Amino acid sequence: MPRNAEVIRQWTILREIERTRGAGVTIDALASQCGVTTRTIRRDLQALEEAGFPLYDDRSHDDGRTRWNINGQVFKGLAAGLTLSELCALYFSRTLVESLSGTPFRDDVERAFEKLASGLTPHMRQFLDRLPRVISTKADPMRMRDDPRQPQIVARALEATLRQRQTIITYHSASSDRTKTYLVHPYRLAYAQGGLYLLAYVPEYAEVRTFAVERIEEASLLEERFTPIEELPDEAFPHSLGVHSGPPERVEIEFQSAAAQYVRARVWHPSQELRETPSGGVAVRLDVCLDHALQSWILSFGPFARVVSPERLSREIAKQIEEAGALYTRKGKS
Repeated sequence: MPRNAEVIRQWTILREIERTRGAGVTIDALASQCGVTTRTIRRDLQALEEAGFPLYDDRSHDDGRTRWNINGQVFKGLAAGLTLSELCALYFSRTLVESLSGTPFRDDVERAFEKLASGLTPHMRQFLDRLPRVISTKADPMRMRDDPRQPQIVARALEATLRQRQTIITYHSASSDRTKTYLVHPYRLAYAQGGLYLLAYVPEYAEVRTFAVERIEEASLLEERFTPIEELPDEAFPHSLGVHSGPPERVEIEFQSAAAQYVRARVWHPSQELRETPSGGVAVRLDVCLDHALQSWILSFGPFARVVSPERLSREIAKQIEEAGALYTRKGKS
């Protein structure tokens, strides 16, 4: 923990010095902000200088007090014109995009961070490599991708989406366990919950459908172009807690007090409305589609959640709970 505290404090010092934009900041001010002694701040400044950060002490002020500044000219070579804080934040936040490691963009992301790192000295990188110890991520479960055809299928899907080319895909549906060929108009690729999905308009059904890319067995681009007839929302799957594209319905769920604090502390969906219940629980209203993701979410709370409406969702949840209970009952009797 002390090592993490040191990294956080030194990161705070860098941010504060740069925030002053040339006016500089005194050691006393840094010590007050960080809640440590001026001696500790001096050690931190020395460590940052040794790491290669272009800090310097400015004694030209009329009040005679020394202020610390940073030489921004060192980073003028960056094409994006990033500030030091932006550059460093991007470098250490690479841990936040590790979820892309399962997508076809993995190599591109790695090359981008290699280029980003080239704008830093080795000592700077060594310092910044410690920052991910302070914040880490856990990626969603990754889909198994052992099909050598997948990179080519993804490349064709990207090409079809960007060039608006009609496409023939051969798709294996997990729900029906059958393979079918579709003519589609690819609108968008979306990455969610560890998988890549193709959102495409299907003329046969006159609607946009969602296809899991790992279940596309073949993809052939046609010369014919298409004009999108439906505008997709900016956010992928806006009406779902998962990756479904169905129409939203008003859903109300009551959570008992044992789960209420956890439910209150999170935004499960932008449409949510919370209402306290007399028993100390909380009722949640959502405008979402009635898909598998919603059912799984409700079931994850076990006996602490009850669907108030719609009635058919309540019946479905009750049925699944009953079937699950029967499995354990049969096992106990065997």
